[in-house]
Amino acid sequence: MIVRYTRPQMGSIWTEENRFLKWLEIELLACEAQAKLGVIPKKAAKIIRQKAKFDIHRINEIEHEVKHDVIAFLTNVGEHVGSESRFIHLGMTSSDVLDTGLAVQMKQSGELLLKDLRQLAVVLARRAKEFKYTVMIGRTHGIHAEPTTFGLKLALWFDETNRNIDRLQYAVRRISVGQISGAVGTYGHLDPFVEKYVCAKLGLRPAPISTQILQRDLHAEFMTTFAVVGSSLEKFATEIRHLQKTEVLEVEEYFSRRQKGSSAMPHKRNPVTCERIAGLARVLRGNAQAALENVSVWHERDITHSSVERIIIPDSCILLDYMIATLTGIIDKLIVYPDNMKKNLELTNGLVFSESVLLLLTRNGMTREQAYETVQKHAMDVWFGKTGKKNFKEVLKADKTIAPYMKNGEIDELFDVKKSIKHVDYIFERVGLK
Repeated sequence: MIVRYTRPQMGSIWTEENRFLKWLEIELLACEAQAKLGVIPKKAAKIIRQKAKFDIHRINEIEHEVKHDVIAFLTNVGEHVGSESRFIHLGMTSSDVLDTGLAVQMKQSGELLLKDLRQLAVVLARRAKEFKYTVMIGRTHGIHAEPTTFGLKLALWFDETNRNIDRLQYAVRRISVGQISGAVGTYGHLDPFVEKYVCAKLGLRPAPISTQILQRDLHAEFMTTFAVVGSSLEKFATEIRHLQKTEVLEVEEYFSRRQKGSSAMPHKRNPVTCERIAGLARVLRGNAQAALENVSVWHERDITHSSVERIIIPDSCILLDYMIATLTGIIDKLIVYPDNMKKNLELTNGLVFSESVLLLLTRNGMTREQAYETVQKHAMDVWFGKTGKKNFKEVLKADKTIAPYMKNGEIDELFDVKKSIKHVDYIFERVGLK
């Protein structure tokens, strides 16, 4: 992943050095296990642990000749260890190292991403409570519908983020699996104890069964979970972008003092960070599709998945880390304009209370068909300005056909916005926000 979207802690997990460190630890642990079994001398295992190291430049140099990264790695380690290196990698195959090492990196990344998501949930909870009763218009199909609150919108995102935490926790548990089972996964030249020992030391569990590789449905599940989380982030970012439109301007990304919005137009304050998140979510979904394609391999193993994973797994981990942290910062500093929310709520001159009118008319004896027709006619007259300066409530009061079914006092009560948000506390409590 390019540096622009790489945060240091996540980036360090996916460095060449960390990858080789994981490989080395797997080989060293395997030697320890073999020594416990009496397959290799205990003294040899100690010497290997003391002397084993690697040089990335040298590994790359060897790989250029042998065209095999694990062999290049083992050759370089052997150069440091000496004669005892003959005990390294006994009965193992390359994928034992590759797949188990990758699992450790994915587990590390997933745990870091869980921390990110929990921080996002904390910020969403704080800001949801801050705007719990801040009334705004709810929109369906982009059109004014009925009143809601900005706090409810944030509470919805909080609830969705908690679901994403659950999804990711499950995906991390699933991917925390390793294998040291040899060629085609039969333990033909290994005692299964080696696998149990290595996995336990690495915080993994042994795969119940493997071929020469871990099965790629595990990786696909991990990556599709990323795609779901990324799509949620895009959803939140897209909503902010809509609400930042000039003619809406109910919320706005924080705009720092020396920030510039346009090379041509000095007045511009654009939701560029939310747009970035929306764009990067597409990369996560594309990578998830590639992970799904990797599930199918030939027989016990091929390497069609390998080259793909070298790109999509590190890139997706790094991207999602960046996206979550970035959106957390946006929500934390989001500028909110309650006055504009109130102004926009009143744009339709009371039409947002049409359902309340419809329900009262039917409760008081008018048929639903007649009530709907009456309310819609008056609503459209107000919508298209046929009533002069009269708002919806005034038009209803002037209709003598409604009088038998609705008193003026009842009409006034219908247009109280507090009625629309009377269950906010109940909803907040249900999503765990008190």
